[in-house]
Amino acid sequence: MPLQYYFMKLKLLAFLTFSVVLLGCQSATENEHENHSDHGKNSTPKTPVDSLYVQVMDIHDQVMPKMGKIRGAQKQAQQMLDSLSLLPAGQAKAAASYKQNLETLISDLNYADFAMDKWMVEFNLDSAKDNLELRMAYLRSELDKVTAVKKAILGSLSKADSLLKK
Repeated sequence: MPLQYYFMKLKLLAFLTFSVVLLGCQSATENEHENHSDHGKNSTPKTPVDSLYVQVMDIHDQVMPKMGKIRGAQKQAQQMLDSLSLLPAGQAKAAASYKQNLETLISDLNYADFAMDKWMVEFNLDSAKDNLELRMAYLRSELDKVTAVKKAILGSLSKADSLLKK
């Protein structure tokens, strides 16, 4: 058999291996957040640290499912903004206020999306695991942060609901 035949087989094998690895990684990423709603909920908190951790995770679990709505609203608002840019000058002037509201909404939605991603990346459950006092302080700080994320998400979705009525 010609040498090209073996190279073609080798390329095909490499491609298939890469595809399987890529799909495996993608499935793992998609499944990472599927089961996050059982952050210690199956057991009763035994310590104040456990209780604070459950509070933090409860807030996260309340708003994480809303991230799809955030991203959908971002897309819808951007499409509406793009449509406004196609209006003739007279109509564009009349829609200037609405355009400004859409730009503000997009900014708010982008911030909510960013804030959740940032909080999740920076949250470190192992922080001060051997020092209860520091761990409590860390979890109190995280409770404040995730509460602010919740406020950003719910506030921007509320604006989107009123501004993007169909």
